Order: sequence, then structure tokens, then C-alpha cells
Amino acid sequence: MRVNRMVFLVALVGTLATPLPAAAAPTAPTGTEPVHDYGAAIRERVLVETTVDSDRDGRRDRVEVRVIRPRATAQGLKVPVIFQPSPYYAGLNDVPNHDDIDRGAAVRSAAAPPGSRIDPSLVFAGYLDNYFVPLGYAVVFADSLGTGGSDGCPTSGAPNETQGMKAVVDWLNGRAAGFDPAGQPARAQWSTGRVGMIGVSYNGTLANAVASTGVKGLETIVPIASISSWYDYYRSDGGVVAPGTFQGEDTDVLAKAVLTRRSPEACADVMASLERDQDRETGDYSRFWRDRDYLRDVDKVRASVLVVHGLNDWNVKTRQFGQWWDALAARGVPRKIWLHQADHTDPFNVRRTVWLETLHKWFDHWLYRIDNGIMQEPMADVETAPGQWSTHRSWPVPGTRPVPMFFGPAADQRPGTLTQWPALGGGRQTFTDDPAQTAEQLTDNELAADPNRLAYLTAPLDRTVRLSGTPRVTVRASLDGASPYLTALLIDYGPGMRFTGLRRLTDVDCVAPGVPEDPGCFARREYVTAQTPYQIVSRGWLDVRNRHSADRTEPIEPGRAYTFSWQLQPQDHVFAPGHRLGLVLVSTDRDFTLRYRAGTTVTTELGLSNVVLPLAG
Repeated sequence: MRVNRMVFLVALVGTLATPLPAAAAPTAPTGTEPVHDYGAAIRERVLVETTVDSDRDGRRDRVEVRVIRPRATAQGLKVPVIFQPSPYYAGLNDVPNHDDIDRGAAVRSAAAPPGSRIDPSLVFAGYLDNYFVPLGYAVVFADSLGTGGSDGCPTSGAPNETQGMKAVVDWLNGRAAGFDPAGQPARAQWSTGRVGMIGVSYNGTLANAVASTGVKGLETIVPIASISSWYDYYRSDGGVVAPGTFQGEDTDVLAKAVLTRRSPEACADVMASLERDQDRETGDYSRFWRDRDYLRDVDKVRASVLVVHGLNDWNVKTRQFGQWWDALAARGVPRKIWLHQADHTDPFNVRRTVWLETLHKWFDHWLYRIDNGIMQEPMADVETAPGQWSTHRSWPVPGTRPVPMFFGPAADQRPGTLTQWPALGGGRQTFTDDPAQTAEQLTDNELAADPNRLAYLTAPLDRTVRLSGTPRVTVRASLDGASPYLTALLIDYGPGMRFTGLRRLTDVDCVAPGVPEDPGCFARREYVTAQTPYQIVSRGWLDVRNRHSADRTEPIEPGRAYTFSWQLQPQDHVFAPGHRLGLVLVSTDRDFTLRYRAGTTVTTELGLSNVVLPLAG
């Protein structure tokens, strides 16, 4: 085992009364190395006082924090911190969604094996502690407010949750009070004050939230499959839109599902206000959503950002990373991006070895300030098909330009054309909404007539075409019926091997040292792929009553034509030669939008109706 020169030097300086002779000064290290004994690491629990009282009991909420750090920190070694917050450490409650579709069974932390030497609550899930503690990092887990061992009430992304996790960063920098289980003051004297936050889904969302406060000491964040605006998680351009596979879920459902420590009565008023203020009737952007929109405070972000997202993630949809990435880029925030082919998951399950190498270099650079060259590497790593990775100096990929594709006429409900020139003479086409059919059913069999959709196709491609960025569709149309939705689906028509899921394997990778309670070994994963005739590449939803603004509902006159324009989800996708690009227009998207009675008629006017695609090639 090689010696980590930087960590070794810091340990000596913390324990010797005299400095090292000049001749013994080490050369500049290229990275931290595993010189600390994971089995001897210090594990402790602390309660950190926040600035909020979200359960309104007259006392400031306290956050339960769990720490694992190298043994040498007890002798004066100071180390940086990798911090993962979460509302999920205590598991989930079963709470019905608004359409009475239940969430999955509650997930509970596994108990330590019989005879364990370690308090089961101080066994850290995942790979962060096993991998990074030997390298000279402390790893900190904290329960979000109203969950696990923390006080307060969960609010699905509201400012109290942000302040709760910000208090942990403040404590690590000596600016907030902490207490041990006996109630005695606890200070993080072992911390250098340099903190990196990381997490998947809600965990990474909390990292985005804390970064948007500009808190000092937060040097970097690694948000994975994370939310940048809660409005765009549960809404879209004025419409009520569900996260993928959770039809009917909303902020109150999620908050009740993670509320585990306090009795329901303690947070009853908070839960009632969530259900009232989220507004499932109009879907308008309001103050409720502004409080959960971290893009509003992106100017305050001091931390560097390593963005990670799955291109097949329909839970936290790709708009979440796309708008966050664009806002960070506009402000020159130091950043990198990883886009992979999987859905809602950690890249540890996708590209394990390369991910650990990348994350190691990223934290070394930003928390130990080692000049290891990572910021000179290409900014973007993109997996455009299962196992096919490429790197680029920026994202969207260089050479991308907006290409308008216009809807062309067709007869007898058969697909129209998608061309680079507007249709001469215009024309009209009509379809009838069928909320009983899924988007997959409505996009299948692209060359057939279908009264419940409109489809527009290019000719078969004569070369590879890459889409990189955010498509936008503009439609001149009238609606007559109850459903206020227009849904646009961008389709890759053509056979191909495509991602369909992740499979857990029986063999494991032992990526780092461990102990019997936490051996540092993790089951491998692999992609499940299948040959499919087409793929829904992107989709976008609009409530036509919000045609002018997401925060204002304006009724439409039945049968009157209006011009509607809205974005689809950002994507990076390669269309192969011989495939067709397709744009399918429907009203109800059964798996995502609210479902109104059948019978809504939509009539489109061709002419200038189009989709603008960010294309390279």
C-alpha cells in the first residue's frame, strides 16, 4: 500500500511540535491514498441546532447527524467532509396517492448482524464511507427535517428543509451548535470546513437546495438524478403531471411518506397546508412553487457542480438537470456533467470503476485542493446508447444547432410528414383524445391510421443524426372538450437494442475496506436491453389554459384556434441511418397527466406548426 503523502503530512503536523526538515518536504501529490484504517474509524452521533421551528413547538428544530471519520482525527488531524443528507434513512410509510395507487412497500435499513460491535444506526449504507474514509475524508449522513432522528416536519423541498441541511454545513464550519446524545456541546474540531454534498434523487435535491443559499464552506456538490425546481417535478407548463410510475403522487403524499419520527398529529397543520397550497386544480406556478424553486437563487451558488442524470429517467425528468445546467453555465460555475442511459439510479450501478475514479478525483480537487487535472478533462461524459460513451468539451455537444421541422399534410388519419419546409396551403387535421390508451399504445404502428393521435414522420435518414439539448414544439390548434392537455412525443422509429432496465447480479465488487457489519462489497448491476421497433425519446406537456404563462390560467374558447408553444424534455440521442424521426401529438398522457373524460377533439392547423430540434450532423 502506497503512502498518501498529503494525508500523512497533515497527520504529522497535527501531532509533532516541530516542523519537518526542508529536505523531507514531499512532492505535490496527485491524489489521496487509502492510509487510514476503516475498521478503527470513529463513529458518532450529533444533534445540530437549526434556525427554524417547522413543527411549531416553540423550539428550534434539531437535525440528527451521523459521522464516521479517521481515527487520526482524535489526535488533531483535520479532514474535509463528504455529506449526504436524506429523508429516507428511516424508510418510508405506505401512503396512498391521490388516485389511490399505493407507493411500493416501505424500505427499512438492514439490521447489523448478530454480535455486531457497531451500533446498527451507525452502519453507513452505500459505498461513500468504505471508499472515502480510508482516503482521509469524514463522511456525514443527516436526516432531513421531520424524518429519522430529526425534529420538525417534512415539506417536500420548502425552505425549512434547506435550512436544516445548511445548518449541518454551518456546524462543520463552527457556525452552528451541536450536541452529543448526552446533551453536551459537540464541535467538529476535526473538520477543515471544506464540505462536498452528494446524493441521488431527494438526497441530491437537498444538495442543490443548500448550494442555492451560497453557504460558505460548501465547496462542491454532486447532484445525481436530482430536482432543481419542484414545480417541474409535479407540474409542467400549467399542467398537473406525475413523476414516472407514481401517478397521483404530489408534495403532500411524499411528505407524509417520509414523515417517520414525529406523530402525524405534530405535523397535521403542515400536511394540510401542503395539500391545500399545492393546487391540483389549475397546476399554476405560485408562491408555493417559488419557495421550492432553486433556480431563483442560482446566482448565489459558490460550489462547483458535478451533474449526473439518466437519460431514461422519467421519475426526476431530464428537465431538472437541463435547466440547472443551463443556469450554472450562464453564470460560469465550475462544472462537469455525466449523462448515462439508465433511469433513476446512481452511476455506481452503471459504470462503477470509472465513476469511483472520477468521484475520487473530483473530491480530491475540490476538498483537498489537489491539482489533479480533472478540470482540464472534457466537461461532458455522455452515453448515447447502452455501453457507448463519448466525451465532449461542453454540453449540448459542440456543433448542435436548432433545426425547425414542419408538420406536413396527410390523408385518412395516416401519418403526415416532418420536413424542413412549411406545408404550402396549410390544411387541418383532427384527432379525438382517448385517455384509456398509453403513450406507447398511441405511438406504436406509426404508418397506420389512428383517430386518437396525429403523427408526423421524416423520410428514412440517410445518415446518423444526433439530438443534443431541448426540443420545442409550436402548434396552431383548437380544443373542444374537458381535457386541457396537449402532449408532444418525439419518437425514434427504427429497430435497435435499447435500455429497458437494470438487473442486480449475484456476484459482488469489493470496492473498499470494510468490517463485518459493512464489508465494502456491493452487488454488481448490468443493463437489461431489448430489440425494440421504436423509442419515445422525449415528451412534453402543456395545459393550454397556461399558453401565456405557467402562473396564469386563462380559459380557452372551444373550437377557437390558438398558437401553443412548449418545451419537451432535454435529451441526447443518436438516430441511426434508416430510422425516422417522428412527432406524435396527443392530449392525455395516461401515465403522467390527469385523466379527463374521453371525447376531447383537437384540430391542428398545419402551416407553421413545427418542432425545433437541437441537432448535430
